[in-house]
Amino acid sequence: MDCDTTGIEPDLALVKTKKLVGGGSMSIVNQTVPRALRKLGYAEEHVQAIVEFIAENNSVKGAPALREEHYPVFDCAMGDAPIHYMGHIRMMASAQPFISGAISKTANLPESATVEDVERVYVEGWKLGLKALAIYRDNCKVGQPLSADKKVATDTGAVVAVDHVPVRRRLPKSRPSTTTSFRVGDIEGYLTAGSYPDDGLGEIFVKVSKQGSTLSGVMDAFAIAVSVGLQYGVPLEALVAKFTNMIFEPNGMTDDPDVRIAQSLVDYLARRLAIDYLDTETRHALGIRTTAERTAALNGVDTTTPATPPAQGTAEAPPAQPAAPKATPLPMLASELAFTPGTAAVDAPFCSTCGVRMRPAGSCFVCESCGTTSGCS
Repeated sequence: MDCDTTGIEPDLALVKTKKLVGGGSMSIVNQTVPRALRKLGYAEEHVQAIVEFIAENNSVKGAPALREEHYPVFDCAMGDAPIHYMGHIRMMASAQPFISGAISKTANLPESATVEDVERVYVEGWKLGLKALAIYRDNCKVGQPLSADKKVATDTGAVVAVDHVPVRRRLPKSRPSTTTSFRVGDIEGYLTAGSYPDDGLGEIFVKVSKQGSTLSGVMDAFAIAVSVGLQYGVPLEALVAKFTNMIFEPNGMTDDPDVRIAQSLVDYLARRLAIDYLDTETRHALGIRTTAERTAALNGVDTTTPATPPAQGTAEAPPAQPAAPKATPLPMLASELAFTPGTAAVDAPFCSTCGVRMRPAGSCFVCESCGTTSGCS
């Protein structure tokens, strides 16, 4: 119908960016801007110059030939000069007595709006007799279909209409890397991990089976996804938490002394990367321990804070007075070592009845072979 808005609604912005369902976006320019400028008495060449400025900057501030007293004419629901959200409420209240039903209208709140602001909006709408009231707080959803983000220039000179541009931190041409050979079940492979020179893991390559097989292709895709995520700033511990305990073939015994049994190739790779690149405290929070750490835990030794060696060149300390005998720590149960409350990724213990590795079941573990549980009914 050649309208810029639907119903009793100020325009969202002078230039809107609409996300399309199939991907991509398109710009929607307010058609009433040139008409408003002509109504205000601007010459045609000034109208064209102002429209071009608005299309480039999504704002009237600083537009050539536009007088400052006319800036409020172009205020919108969003942008650098938004209409106050109480203005939306009062406009709806002025039209409500002439309408039998409710008004299809959204009051736009800025991103800085608090819970108290939302409360005031609804109380004021109730006092003014509105039959319905919908609000929307800017950027409160990841997939916001309409936005009024300012355009910013990239390094290549291209202009994009986003506020937060993710930055990919690529590795240098030459970077340190380590290659680990592994075997999970009857599948052998190699894990190559490349690191930033001074700041942790940045990429991985996984080579399994013969080239061209389905398994090899899936592992290549997995390695690419992890590498790109790491370079865009996804924490390694977040990836490890998602990929550990994924169960699918091939799985079973491994030749890794620290990860003796793996639920799947992805489970093994996540645990190996965690052991190689995460600190001890983070790994323990995820339920991942090396063989030495598990052995030390059974003996009651704290492995989270390694002992500090004495400084060189210092005098030898006098022999300490004999301390009172300490109580011998009780050995920890396998389930206590394997389960960390509040974590989704855990090292499941072995069944005390048949020896098969148990699987998580709520806050406990159950054996799929004989049905034994670690304490739950």
